[in-house]
Amino acid sequence: MEIVIGLFIIAIGAFCQSSCYVPINKIKDWSWESYWLIQGIFAWCILPILGAFLAVPEGHSLIELFHNGDSFKIWMAALFGFLWGIGGLTFGLSMRYLGVALGQSIALGTCAGLGTVLGPIILHCYYPEANHLSKLTAAVLIGVLVTLVGITIIGIAGSMKSKSLSEEEKKKAVKDFNLPKGLAIALLAGVMSGCFNVGLNFGDDAGLAFEETPEIFRGLPTIMIVTLGGFITNVIYCLYQNTRNKTWCDYAKKAVWGNNLIFCAIAGALWYSQFFGLSLAKGFFVESPSMITYSFCILMALGVTFSQVWGILLKEWKGCSAKTIIVLAIGLIILIISSFLPQLIG
Repeated sequence: MEIVIGLFIIAIGAFCQSSCYVPINKIKDWSWESYWLIQGIFAWCILPILGAFLAVPEGHSLIELFHNGDSFKIWMAALFGFLWGIGGLTFGLSMRYLGVALGQSIALGTCAGLGTVLGPIILHCYYPEANHLSKLTAAVLIGVLVTLVGITIIGIAGSMKSKSLSEEEKKKAVKDFNLPKGLAIALLAGVMSGCFNVGLNFGDDAGLAFEETPEIFRGLPTIMIVTLGGFITNVIYCLYQNTRNKTWCDYAKKAVWGNNLIFCAIAGALWYSQFFGLSLAKGFFVESPSMITYSFCILMALGVTFSQVWGILLKEWKGCSAKTIIVLAIGLIILIISSFLPQLIG
């Protein structure tokens, strides 16, 4: 029963994450770099810090927690968070050159697969005596493989949808289509985005928890470290874009600040909820180490699933053939099944 509860929590977080772009559409008269920075302050800074305090029992402090942890592993978690930030920035470019279906499938598929296996592999390189490779059980590897199959099938459905468009509609949908460049960027985005889970692996191994900290909150300080690392990447890039595009004036538009701040905060909260939920869910997986290792892959798989559901609700698949819809449905079903595989196999 606890496994089901954990999966349900991850599903809620994945749904919220897939919905985070909805409030962004309500932001007025700001450039991308301006609203991306402000929503990032909530998503990668304020909310993770508040979340981390849940792991601090009465009579202790957050500073004490980090002082007692393994400093090298903490810095490694921040470093991989910084690298993850690059993945978030390049993710959008993969959509530009490949389109949403193909770009998202390659980037998130790479992120789900590599993000799951790289953490134990890299930790094993530093600490072979800890035998971190034992986390990569057959059940976990099979689950990752099935997830990649499901995402690939969804990508095929997206390609089928694209082929049904006229040449004029294709150019309008993917104006800058460039397969070699798009593949390179999508793979880079996937690898870099997968660094988030590598950072989580280092942080979870750093001893960032008090004995009194409930299991469901133990991962929140680590999430804070990783997101702060990514926040630095995004701040540098957004401020550079503000300068390059001369959009510093966005922050002086007092008339839209109230509206934009609210929707940036909502977008940030929806985004952060995916990893807040991931931390809570791991507390329900303590009896199943395979599920803890595989949980990041589950989150990414369900994120893809709900993104496609949003696409259906927003009628992005309207007018597609029945064959295309069937292929899409098969991909979604496989992704849902993949979420339970380690528990069913192991």
